[in-house]
Amino acid sequence: MTDAEMPVTAQTTEPPRTTTALGARTVTSRDPRLDFFRGIAMFIILIAHVPGNAWGLWIPARFGFSDATEIFVFCSGMASAIAFGKVFRDQSWLMGAARVAFRCWQVYWAHIGLFFAIAVTMAALNASGLFERDYVGQLNLHPFFKDTETNLVGLMTLTYVPNYFDILPMYLVILAMMPVVVALATVHRGLAALFILTLWLLAQANVLAFPAEPWSDREWFFNPFGWQLIFFTGFAFMSGWLPAPPVDRRLVILAAVIVLTIVPFAWFRIIGEVPFIREWRSDYALLIAKTDFGFLRYVHFLSLAYLAWVAAGARGARLQPSGRPGIGPEIWRRVLAVIMKVGQQSLAVFITSMFLARLMGVALDLVSRDAVSMFAINAAGIAILAATAYGVGWFKAEPWRRKK
Repeated sequence: MTDAEMPVTAQTTEPPRTTTALGARTVTSRDPRLDFFRGIAMFIILIAHVPGNAWGLWIPARFGFSDATEIFVFCSGMASAIAFGKVFRDQSWLMGAARVAFRCWQVYWAHIGLFFAIAVTMAALNASGLFERDYVGQLNLHPFFKDTETNLVGLMTLTYVPNYFDILPMYLVILAMMPVVVALATVHRGLAALFILTLWLLAQANVLAFPAEPWSDREWFFNPFGWQLIFFTGFAFMSGWLPAPPVDRRLVILAAVIVLTIVPFAWFRIIGEVPFIREWRSDYALLIAKTDFGFLRYVHFLSLAYLAWVAAGARGARLQPSGRPGIGPEIWRRVLAVIMKVGQQSLAVFITSMFLARLMGVALDLVSRDAVSMFAINAAGIAILAATAYGVGWFKAEPWRRKK
């Protein structure tokens, strides 16, 4: 789901210096808004993946068609324009493609490692005999253990991709598309746009998809041919292929109306009480489908992203604490630093969150799911993600190379 982030991550504690076009402007350093919103997405992803987590009822996905996945993929596209676009531009297409191939290799093994870490842990919990819940079955991993020889081959070739383990494969395929898109854009940006839109339309028509398991017709939960649209939208903005939208009161009102209008069509409490909305969601499921990235998910995300972009201010000026001294600004300064650090180290944080979410679910199974336990376990998970980000940042800074 971020270097990458879900794969592009910062290499040091300080944001890396780059030169990337954003609209008509030249960006000479990493945009703080990128790390901030990706950090927020990382925390939301953790909360959303903890089984039986009451906090999950209040994440943005409960009130709109798009969710943290869109934030993550969009920001990853922007981060990729910084991390890989510079290589394509300043060296050569071949070197850029090689850089992308290396990142695909890293993401692939991160996916494999994550699967085995979780699968072995869930099997150990079942084998311990201490728990009534079937943790292997909770992730539908019994087919893997029943026919490990066959499914091991499927796992390594990405023809067996269980739900919960499908974000990194999706990202890997989208990364692999990048050299093609860059090559087309070099000829004409319109060709790149045509390629991107064609793949997305073929995904909507169920023409392009990858099989998720050999014994059924289930496809990857995140179809990369659909989701590449949001990734390359972010990539195009940060590469300067698309101009930055103007700050316009009319656009703000339009975006707010779209976001608010969608709430009753997404909030489960209203859906359960209004038959018309349930029927609408059934009749127009293609437009809000998560697997193939339905059109209304795109519209909702762009509207929400525009509001967030305007609210954050130029270069994230409104995210920064006020210059006035006080406890409030100082607390926010420290919180902001943590969020941005998490956003900078998103691959490591993502891997940690997906593994940690299962353990947090086990912890909730052992205690009563009341407000106190929910707060304690979620707070502990958030703290672990922050510690992971700072730890990875420390190692990437290679402090052992510094002279005393």
